[in-house]
Formats: sequence, structure tokens, C-alpha cells
Amino acid sequence: MLAVPTGRACGGFTLAEVLVALFVVALGVAGAAGVQAMAMRSGREAARIADGVQLATSLAERMRANPVAMALADSANPYLQLDYDSAAGSPPEAEACFGDSNCGAATLAGFDLMEVARELALRFPGGRLLACRDAAMPDASGLPSWACDHQPGAPVVIKLGWREPGEAGALPRVQLPVAVGGT
Repeated sequence: MLAVPTGRACGGFTLAEVLVALFVVALGVAGAAGVQAMAMRSGREAARIADGVQLATSLAERMRANPVAMALADSANPYLQLDYDSAAGSPPEAEACFGDSNCGAATLAGFDLMEVARELALRFPGGRLLACRDAAMPDASGLPSWACDHQPGAPVVIKLGWREPGEAGALPRVQLPVAVGGT
């Protein structure tokens, strides 16, 4: 039989020390999982914003490529009548208008708006797209709003937003100025 010498402690860990170590490791793993989930959400959001900027830029280029329609008064400018919510249904239909066809500025604008609205419905379910004159700054919370001030000479702005899961409504997440001045 082995005798334990008196005055010396036995080596090893107690059950309490092992449980504390496991708890610390579990906290570290849970924290890492939380950071990973947040990084994935942020990556998805950044990709959607990049897609939104691309879609808004596409509309801005179409507007710039149709100077006859952009020179019209705001009330007659087809681009400034755009306020499409993809949750409301299918995009409006328009007459086909391509570079080799003989179509006027209004027909071309209608075709542009139909294509952009269709793209919005495909890429941003629950998305909204608006073009208007707006010089308003974001509200007190720093968020842009859908409201437009329609002031003559204010820049033409494209606003694009979408609903995220759990949100009641779409907020403008992309706000792209297109032109300054004009009537």
C-alpha cells in the first residue's frame, strides 16, 4: 500500500477548476460564433447595397442617355414620375425600344423604367425605387426618407430601398444624385 506523504498536496485539477475552464472555453466559442454570424450578415448587407448602387447607377445612366426627356418640365418628365414598389405587383409594361428602333424620348424613358422596375422586382423583393427632385438632408436620426421636396433646381435623386426580414417597411438604403439644376 502506498502512503501519501503528509504536508504535500496531491497534483492534478479539482472538479471546480475543470468546470471553470470549460465555462471559459464555452464563452469563447459562443463569442466567436456570434462574431461569425454578424460578419456574415454584414457581408450580405454590403452585397445588397452594392447591387442597389449598381441598379441606381444603371437608371442614372439611362436618364443621362435620354437628354430630351430630362429636359422636359418635371411634371412631364417620365423619369421623375417613377415611384415603383415591387410589393405592389408586376412592373408596368412598356413598348419595346432599342437602339435600332425608331422611338421617341418618352417611349425610351418608359422602356427604361420598365426594365429597371423589372430588375428591382427580381433582385429586391419588397424593394422600392423612386426618382425625384430632393435637396433635403437626412432626418435627425441620420436616416434618409422617401419624402422629396420637389424644389425647382434641386438635384434629381434616385432612392432605392428594400425590406429586410422582420422590418415593417423599406427604408431608402441607396440615395444617388443624378443631376443638379434645371427645371
